[in-house]
Amino acid sequence: MMKMDLNSDLGESFGAWSMGDDAAMLDIVSSANVACGFHAGDPAGILKTLKAAKERNVTVGAHVAYPDLVGFGRRNMDIGSADLIASVIYQIGALQGLAQAAGTSVKYVKPHGALYNKIAQDKRQAGDVIKALLEIDKSLVLVALAGAPLIQWAREAGLTVVAEAFADRAYTPGGELVSRTLPGAVLHDESEITERMVKLVRDGAVTAIDGSTVRIEADSICVHGDSPGAVSIALNLRERFTRDGIAIASFVQ
Repeated sequence: MMKMDLNSDLGESFGAWSMGDDAAMLDIVSSANVACGFHAGDPAGILKTLKAAKERNVTVGAHVAYPDLVGFGRRNMDIGSADLIASVIYQIGALQGLAQAAGTSVKYVKPHGALYNKIAQDKRQAGDVIKALLEIDKSLVLVALAGAPLIQWAREAGLTVVAEAFADRAYTPGGELVSRTLPGAVLHDESEITERMVKLVRDGAVTAIDGSTVRIEADSICVHGDSPGAVSIALNLRERFTRDGIAIASFVQ
């Protein structure tokens, strides 16, 4: 039987400001990328999400980011190595503490937003994030953009890496994500998204924004929790995968 991990970015509400529907998404996904407070999330909200993940047996990962609450972690930063390494360790450590209190544990790390995209190609910042994981817990799995040089760099350093695709994002012909600043970067049509992801699982390919076919080899699919209709998109994916004999399961237990 084919299998695929479904993940979503959760724990991103901040005080009175609500982001996404964590409870509903946790009933659907197999892995939860939980904010660590640098781009989103407050301690009480993060703990609540972790407890909900524990109740549903959903695998937890640290969604580390640049220190950018105002920009939701989506602004590029030329951050020094010492600061970047320490900030990633700090975020993972904070989430590990909250996860322990919730009765669960952090199994993987998925960088967020601008940091995710930057380290996919930038060897210096990628090396900093890799070093941070090795220093705090080398057993942590790194989730990275499918096809990115980061995957090889991290594996060469001794980390286990899982390649990720995005259900609700458009791809360039080169296999990169289309910038959110460009039209058509974020997909909303549920039927189109579902068909794209079924093709990804079966054929290892998706249709790029120019209509060409691009190869994408991935073991995890992300549905952004803050996207409009995110819960419905994820539910449609899960139901279609189940009908097609594709098991939903985390890449780690």
